Amino acid sequence: MLSNISLLSFLLILDASWGLYFHIAEGERKCFIEEIPDDTTVLVNYKVELYDPRSGGFMPSSPGIGMHVEVRDPNDKVILSRVYSSEGMISFTSTTPGEHVICMYSNSTSWFSGSQLRVHLDIQVGEHAVDYANVAQKDKLTELQLRIRQLLDQVHQITKEQSYQRHREERFRQTSESTNQRVLWWSLLQTGVLVAIGYWQMRHLKSFFEAKKLV
Repeated sequence: MLSNISLLSFLLILDASWGLYFHIAEGERKCFIEEIPDDTTVLVNYKVELYDPRSGGFMPSSPGIGMHVEVRDPNDKVILSRVYSSEGMISFTSTTPGEHVICMYSNSTSWFSGSQLRVHLDIQVGEHAVDYANVAQKDKLTELQLRIRQLLDQVHQITKEQSYQRHREERFRQTSESTNQRVLWWSLLQTGVLVAIGYWQMRHLKSFFEAKKLV
């Protein structure tokens, strides 16, 4: 599936208030790859702007313009697929560690008549996705309690990151062992073929010399 879509093939431009923005054309699909540990919350804030040929800039889009968002886990299983408005927030929690693919494309192919859209995007993972101001207000936490809560969340996230790195190392080790085993069998096969060819050549030369009565 990934070979049929554009993965990070566009220029990512930093913005003062958003993580990045990119331009999208009619029917075009843009995808991101995020390496995410398991049981981790991901928060995606986005805003869509429509190109205005009269002003030569990008203006806030109309309410009818939306984005279809699709998220796939490392097993290529769809964990989120729905149409959102032109500006909003998307949240999901990973269940499998690894590379998650987040794809975005327009919900219509007729609304911008060949113009372009500019999509502002900000992806927050783990404790960065938590609104601690809202948490403090909801749970009535003091500044010290809130700071302790943040530190505990950071430790928890670091633990999950370490677990994910161990998972990656184990997967890499298994791949390396499998590759080394294949190389070994291929080398043994080549050696066997060379020995067989050498034996056949010696038999052939012996038969040739016997036919010529040289032996």
